Order: sequence, then structure tokens, then C-alpha cells
Amino acid sequence: MQNDKAKPKSDLRERCYRFSLCSIALVDTLPNRRSAWVISDQLIRAATSIGANLVEARASSSRLEFKKFYEISLKSANETKYWLGLLGDAGLADRQIVS
Repeated sequence: MQNDKAKPKSDLRERCYRFSLCSIALVDTLPNRRSAWVISDQLIRAATSIGANLVEARASSSRLEFKKFYEISLKSANETKYWLGLLGDAGLADRQIVS
């Protein structure tokens, strides 16, 4: 990835990429418990899907396809929010970190 000064802070794909990395780092700090494994698996899938679908949208062949990838990305973001909340409320992760 490029230097932060080379791109505007509003670059959504860059922010999603960084969010994916932060999500991966968070999962690596979770306790070694079955419940954490299950939730972390879902979290990683959802969090990394956000940026992946934005990248796919850019390569879409039609406006409709472009819109569909953005909709999927939004759904993945909502799912990610759910998993993060669950981690915090279950006491598996610090609530201030996941909020």
C-alpha cells in the first residue's frame, strides 16, 4: 500500500484494507476458546469481504453489477458490526476496542 499522504483519507478501498488488517490482528488476540474460534472465523470472513467486494465492484461490467457489489459490501459491513458486538458483549474482547 502507498503512503497515507499519497492518497486522500477518504479512499474507501484503502480504509477497508486497513480495517481487514485490524480485524485479523484483533482475532489473533482472542482467547483460545471454541466460542472465540467460531465468532472469529465469521468475523474474518465478513470483515475481509467488505473490501474484496469493493475491488470486485470496480471491475464490474455494468452499472447494475457495480451496484450489487456495493450492496454486498454494505451487508458484509453490517454483519461485521454484529460479530464485533457479540465479541464485546460475550466478554471475549475489550468492548472499547470492538465498538
